[in-house]
Amino acid sequence: MKWFLKVFKQYADFKGRARRKEYWMFFLFWIIIYYALLFIPAILEIPELTFLGVIFYLGSLIPLLAVGVRRMHDAGKSGWFLLVPIYSLILACTDSEEGPNKWGDNPKNPNTELDDIGVTEA
Repeated sequence: MKWFLKVFKQYADFKGRARRKEYWMFFLFWIIIYYALLFIPAILEIPELTFLGVIFYLGSLIPLLAVGVRRMHDAGKSGWFLLVPIYSLILACTDSEEGPNKWGDNPKNPNTELDDIGVTEA
């Protein structure tokens, strides 16, 4: 959950790099919350609450795009590669580019962990 909160603290930050763990943990929690907000009202037969999934989607669209762009940067590519479906999935699964690149230092550096942005271990 700390990775999910880290992305929301960097709400619209399209600069820098995001490691694989940050991207995929955010995506995992995003999918779980999104589908829970869509299907729980349907299961409980409360159709008035289906708007919660739409509100969550709209509120998290910018962080979802931002972490995707930062993930592309970490792989050494432009954020525009996020628009190429299969290739962006391949880039999201590849390891970080070694050392610093034009988008910043390697986020796997142990000195630049979560403490730098104020997120603490839970």
